Amino acid sequence: MVITKIHAVFFSATDNTRKITAAIAAAAAAALDCPLEETDLTLPAARQRDWAFAPTDLVILGTPTYAGRVPNKLVPFLAEHLRGNGALCAAMVTYGNRSFDNALSELCAILEGDGFHTVSAGAFACRHAFTDELAWGRPDSADLREAEQLGKNTAEKAEALTAIPAPVRVPGEPDAPYYIPKGTDGLPAKFLKAKPVTDPRKCCNCGLCARICPMGAIDASNVFETPGVCIKCQACVRRCTRQAKRFEDPAFLSHVAMLEANFQDPKQNEVFF
Repeated sequence: MVITKIHAVFFSATDNTRKITAAIAAAAAAALDCPLEETDLTLPAARQRDWAFAPTDLVILGTPTYAGRVPNKLVPFLAEHLRGNGALCAAMVTYGNRSFDNALSELCAILEGDGFHTVSAGAFACRHAFTDELAWGRPDSADLREAEQLGKNTAEKAEALTAIPAPVRVPGEPDAPYYIPKGTDGLPAKFLKAKPVTDPRKCCNCGLCARICPMGAIDASNVFETPGVCIKCQACVRRCTRQAKRFEDPAFLSHVAMLEANFQDPKQNEVFF
């Protein structure tokens, strides 16, 4: 098939999903000698409109894995506001060294439902948003090389196609239940209502956390308040220049401790064609 443009499309609260998606897309663009365009869906404003693509586009679309699936607050946007119009697509998820569970299967199903034709897919282990103890430093240079190879192979497959391909086969069930976080006691850790705490000794109320919150949950006029829905993405914690944000919820911290105790072994990236 003739491909005339590559798109890197991503939701990336802590930047790792962007890095992987961009590496895949850049390699595909180089292989096909096509222009590359990036679309960042992380902030609320980007999700207030429809995004349409063309049959001659190759879209690399990446999301993180939350509770074993595509972030639930992102799903309605992906299902209702993306228009594939026959574009080829590579689906990609990142995960924090535990498991991508059913996220990739769900993402592929959403994209096929949007009118994309999935030709490849990948799941990449990255530093966990909750802790530096899991997959610290990833994606590293080796991960990015794997992402670039996926991009190159995807481009070659897309260029060689003479008909609409069958959907790429990936593990998992798109409608499977969400992963239930557990604490160190082995029981479900319920921290759905947990929100970031701001250290008044460090915070200068600059408003950065409010501007970068993917849910627009933090009060821009008083960043000590989070009246909106918090998805625990850690954007405010990771990107605060004064390290003024943290989570103190006991159930959340117990879950983090459980993850650190049980998922230290580095996971291997997986790709599918």
